[in-house]
Amino acid sequence: MATPDKIDSLSRASLEPAHIPKAHNITPPSSPTMPRHSHTGATDFLRPGISKIIVPGFATAASLSEISVSGLGPSTQGPLESTAMDDTWPDQNEGVVAAPYLYLHRTPGKGIRTQVIEAINVWMAVPLDRLEIINEFIHMLHTASLLIDDIEDNATLRRGLPVAHNVYGVAQTINSANYFYFKAIQEIQRLGDPDAMEHAVNELLQLHRGQGMDLYWRDSLICPSEDDYLDMIRNKTGGLFRLAIKLMQTQSRKPSTPDWIRLADVFGILFQVRDDYQNLCSQEYTTAKGYCEDLTEGKFSFPVIHSIHCDPTNLDLINVLKQKSSDSDVKQYAVHCMEKTGSFEYTRMFIGQLIMEARGLIDNAGANGGSTEYLHKALDKLSI
Repeated sequence: MATPDKIDSLSRASLEPAHIPKAHNITPPSSPTMPRHSHTGATDFLRPGISKIIVPGFATAASLSEISVSGLGPSTQGPLESTAMDDTWPDQNEGVVAAPYLYLHRTPGKGIRTQVIEAINVWMAVPLDRLEIINEFIHMLHTASLLIDDIEDNATLRRGLPVAHNVYGVAQTINSANYFYFKAIQEIQRLGDPDAMEHAVNELLQLHRGQGMDLYWRDSLICPSEDDYLDMIRNKTGGLFRLAIKLMQTQSRKPSTPDWIRLADVFGILFQVRDDYQNLCSQEYTTAKGYCEDLTEGKFSFPVIHSIHCDPTNLDLINVLKQKSSDSDVKQYAVHCMEKTGSFEYTRMFIGQLIMEARGLIDNAGANGGSTEYLHKALDKLSI
């Protein structure tokens, strides 16, 4: 098992861990508080410039057949010309197919990826119309992938609300997610750049490879090594960060920019390891996703992997994962097992090292010109 001194595979051997406060103990709620949707307007959740269509059960919804750039309307010429939907496909039918996607779409996440993309564009100077296409593409992929993840993980809550497949059914939700994968591909075609399409396909393959290994370990009850887990994260979680950077590089107006791929990988690892930690230690996550949901899923998360490898003769934790229990007392015992092996402290230290490496990469880029303020602010959101 890797120790903090051994994390040279991530180029952090010389970094001292940042001070990160210990997590407070959290109490599993008997019934999570479920925030209600706001009904101030059915179009409040729409991204700028997206047209309206009628959705059964909703007043209006987003039709992604015509996505404008920064609210200016679709381009009328060149590679950015909108790939309009077949006129024979009724808007009402589009609303039916899109409904599970839109259900999740209107409850936004933290928006870290968008903030990172816009901050890096200080250096890349991608034209705003093309940057909007890249942002929309990444947003579609991310939202659609969450719909599938929740089904594969048998989740019950997402962002404090019932998961889409418990509202619309598994079959309709799978179809809606797959539909928006292709809508995203249709959107990236507007760039008119074969390199952009190649990057998109390659990173989508990597994403599914990473997800496949994560599911395999869970379903086969195989605890991966820390290095194997980090490789999986690079494919799965780091893929969307990396893809955004590669797409921006194809559209940049500057002949050369800093190499952002390493920073994208660090952001991806940080994003996932922090999520693993918060899932087991954060009251906010308990409200949004349920108490220690990763244990009910049976997931080999970063703290779990560390704990199992620290004491391989103790079979308690791996057997809790095997049960996929929703019992709060059982999950509290699993948390106690990880506390005994120092796994949460180790995870906090690892997160601190990732943050320090990311800040170093950002500052190195800043030395070559360009403001680092917004990238550091995005990184601040990933601190514990």
